[in-house]
Amino acid sequence: MPEAPTVIKCLIWDLDNTLWRGTLLEDPEVALPEEIRRTIAELDSRGILQAVASKNDHDHAWQRLRDLGIAEYFVLAEIGWHPKSQSVKAIADRLNFAMSTIAFIDDQPAEQAEVAYHHPEVRCYPAERATALAGLPEFSPVVTSDARRRREMYHAGFRRTAERERFTGPDEAFLRSLDLVMEIQRADDADLARLEELTLRTSQMNATGVHYSGSDLSALLADPGHDVLAVSLTDRFGPHGAVGVLLIGYHERVWHLKLLATSCRVVSFGAGSVLLDRLIDAAAAAGVHLAADFRPTDRNRIMEIAYRFAGFTGDACDCLAALPGAGADRHGIEFRHLVAERRPAPTTMRVTAPALGPGQGRPRMPLS
Repeated sequence: MPEAPTVIKCLIWDLDNTLWRGTLLEDPEVALPEEIRRTIAELDSRGILQAVASKNDHDHAWQRLRDLGIAEYFVLAEIGWHPKSQSVKAIADRLNFAMSTIAFIDDQPAEQAEVAYHHPEVRCYPAERATALAGLPEFSPVVTSDARRRREMYHAGFRRTAERERFTGPDEAFLRSLDLVMEIQRADDADLARLEELTLRTSQMNATGVHYSGSDLSALLADPGHDVLAVSLTDRFGPHGAVGVLLIGYHERVWHLKLLATSCRVVSFGAGSVLLDRLIDAAAAAGVHLAADFRPTDRNRIMEIAYRFAGFTGDACDCLAALPGAGADRHGIEFRHLVAERRPAPTTMRVTAPALGPGQGRPRMPLS
């Protein structure tokens, strides 16, 4: 069975004779075909970001995109007279996307070749295929609620970054100025696709590197001895979307944190540390220890540091004997242990969460 292609996360459009018909410098009223407009809207609804790389006068081209009513669809625009490969790299770097997740469409074979030469992982398409892109498997991701507002989240992220660059105070003061709200909820079936994606794609902030499929997560949802928790974050600039997942198994003396994974996008907001502190505080209130699965990888060093700073150690404890797989080969996964003590509420964000523990199903309440 052939391997599924890597899903495109950003499509970069040339303008002249690709997105619109004609050359802007020769015809200020270049037209946008309706089928191209529909393609742009369809890809946007799937959570595929779109950007522009065009050899044109920036202000003139951007104004034409606004006049055509489609400027809002593009998260970035590299419009100028530099090589297209340079534009593609600038966009990928700004989005922090791997080149293998970038696509480029242009009517000029020479421009396609120039991009392909410098960035062989980028998938290049001729302009005549524009209206067929939505039917290709690489442009057909699993569409989640976050995907439908991905453009909105990236626009908010750029505004947030600009504000941070202007801010002259300490980092903690900036974080307080954002009015951050973290919401921890028990997951439901509607969350599973996004949570599966987090376990699959998050590597730097994934404690074990284990991928939990949708069916794995669904089975845990149905188990009263487990909690699957979905974490979202918002601030005054807008939503960050789903940014974390926790898988917890409950035992009489110890809670077993089987997985903690958070998006790399929220590392700078201290999301991982806040999550651990809230979990530790809840365990202390319940009078139990915490055990966390951890498997060192070449990329998750930052997660190891987060566990260490939270107080987890590799020390043995009798409570670990109650956990599944204790004393057996766990494929490199180690236990990290902590005797839970109450933790203060965070100073940089407000957190809401359900009461945790076996059989808990009460409405969400502040963990403060």
